[in-house]
Amino acid sequence: MSTTAAVRRIGARKAGPRTARRTRSVGMSGWVAVAALGLVVCFAVLAPLLAPHDPNVVDLSGAYQGSSGTHPLGTDASGRDLLSRLVHGSRTALIGPFLVVMISTLLGTILALAAVWFGGWFDQMVVRVVDAVFAFPGLLLAILATALFGSGLKAATAALSLAYVPYIARIVRSAALRERSLPYIAALRVQGVHGLRIALRHILPNVGGLIVANATLAFGFALMDFAGLSFIGLGVQPPTSDWGAMVGSGMAGVLQQHPQEALFASALIVITVGAVNVLGDRLTERWEARS
Repeated sequence: MSTTAAVRRIGARKAGPRTARRTRSVGMSGWVAVAALGLVVCFAVLAPLLAPHDPNVVDLSGAYQGSSGTHPLGTDASGRDLLSRLVHGSRTALIGPFLVVMISTLLGTILALAAVWFGGWFDQMVVRVVDAVFAFPGLLLAILATALFGSGLKAATAALSLAYVPYIARIVRSAALRERSLPYIAALRVQGVHGLRIALRHILPNVGGLIVANATLAFGFALMDFAGLSFIGLGVQPPTSDWGAMVGSGMAGVLQQHPQEALFASALIVITVGAVNVLGDRLTERWEARS
């Protein structure tokens, strides 16, 4: 077997099984978090089947009803079924953060790998730009975007995606720099393996566990940011159901001794973000233990 082939096999073994082992076990708390998130995802996917009523049907005569067989969690100020709105609200609560994480992780990873591999002035330029954007609060950027381009999911998604790129890029760059300094990368370079191939076939798989872990944590932050935007009326617009918007609209009910809408929506946000953070922490610990 040639030296080049042997080095490539070493890199492949390093990139494959090790990454798989990092994410194989996340502990009991991690699996509880996975179960909770799986339940929320099931609500979102099966919302039309699980919701007992149309979430947007208004019945003013049935405003602020308590729990009953017809309305298990009661109704809101417009007489709409709270359970149906919470179930359908899981869709809007998850889709925005998911898009933000996918876009920012893709752009941040590409930027970080390019900075690490090319180095020099390009790396310094990327670092300076990333630091400048990182210093700008993501939620404030989203508010400015919605002020300029209008309220809704698209403007908030674009703004938060841009704001989250530095977060992903900084972490991936740090891990990729450490990986690039390892002997097997130097051996691959000596053997004439193309830089792009090394970055994609060896460095990227070996930092993949960290990318997944931080994307998971970023999802929780993005969910809170989207909920905050909807709470102040700049995110998902009525009558579409959304957890953040339900917290905002439910504040009037709190003052009238009917806190169920804000309470249930807030509880779902807390549970989902908490589960995401626990899972992200467990994935990060597994990656650090195996690195």
